[in-house]
Amino acid sequence: MNNRSHGHLNNDEAGTNGSADIEHATRRLVAALDALESAVERRRDADRDEEELANRIQALGADRSRLADELDGTLVRSRKLERANREIAERLDAAIGSIRDVLEEEEGDKP
Repeated sequence: MNNRSHGHLNNDEAGTNGSADIEHATRRLVAALDALESAVERRRDADRDEEELANRIQALGADRSRLADELDGTLVRSRKLERANREIAERLDAAIGSIRDVLEEEEGDKP
C-alpha cells in the first residue's frame, strides 16, 4: 500500500511535498502581486484619463460660455445695425418723396 493513500507521509516525502507546496504557493503569490500591480497601474491610467477628460469638459464649458457671450454681443450689434438700416431707409424714402414733390411742383410751374 501507498503511504499517501492512508494520508501518512514519511519525512522525505513530507519535506519534498512541503517544499513543492511552498514553491507553488510562492509562485501563486508572485503572480497575484503582479496582477494586483497591473490592476493598480490600469486604475491609475484610468484615473488620469478621467481627469484629462474632466479638464477637457471644463475647457469646453468655458469656451461655450465665451462663445455664447460673443454671440449675444454680435446679436445686439446686428439688431442695432438693422434698426439703423431701417431708419436710414425711411429717411431716404422721405428724402426721395420730398425731391419728387419739389420736381413735380417745378414741372407744374413750367409754362
